[in-house]
Amino acid sequence: MSRRMLLGIAGVAVLSSGSCGPSAGDRSTATPSGPPPAGTRSPAAVPGPPPATHQARPTADPLFELGASDRVVALTLDDGPHPTHTPEVLELLHQHGIQATFFLIGENAAQHPDLVRAIAGAGHHVANHTWTHPDLRHLPDSRVRSELERTSDLLQQTTGKPVAWFRAPGGDWSDVALRTCAELGMRPMGWSVDPRDWACPGTEAITSRVLEGIRPGAIVLNHDGGGDRSQTIAALRGYLPVLLGEGYRFTTPR
Repeated sequence: MSRRMLLGIAGVAVLSSGSCGPSAGDRSTATPSGPPPAGTRSPAAVPGPPPATHQARPTADPLFELGASDRVVALTLDDGPHPTHTPEVLELLHQHGIQATFFLIGENAAQHPDLVRAIAGAGHHVANHTWTHPDLRHLPDSRVRSELERTSDLLQQTTGKPVAWFRAPGGDWSDVALRTCAELGMRPMGWSVDPRDWACPGTEAITSRVLEGIRPGAIVLNHDGGGDRSQTIAALRGYLPVLLGEGYRFTTPR
């Protein structure tokens, strides 16, 4: 289906497929990155792996766009892994030969280590999205470090590779989060195209927001966890072949 046809359908109606995920709660008013996953536990509820060795890097501002002059974009997925939706996303990406970056929640990764290995084994980036998906701006320094460090340690132990990227839940960056990110050897990544799929606005709304916002160097935010993501899966089925047909190439930021 062409971009014109997809956008035309979106202009006629916004349909809903499946129920929305958990309430987003008190989040950033700009571009929230999704609700916390259902059944969130405290960091102490699941024991983390032995600490890994991290090499600190200079504190950096979040990467919001790629330095691309041609049609290169990055697809990112937040809040997984999810036992139903993550395999669906992986299959779609495999069909189209696309690599993406998965920002995983630590406690979800602890429950589904096989999916973490499947993501990494398919050549995608496995990245840090904290242990419990809290608003880091309101946590003490020690808790911020625990949220990031436990997640990186678990992901590195599961995949055998160090974690290079971190994303703050809701895009709610703080000085403490950025400093801790650097101390753990990661770089922060934001996004430039947000279809707000976490709010379940309808498949057509998600599709049209991505197609209208896409541009060379864009970093696209979608979700494979945190609730029912059937709308996101349907939107991916629609807009990925359109973008590929328009000459866009997908990359994972290095």
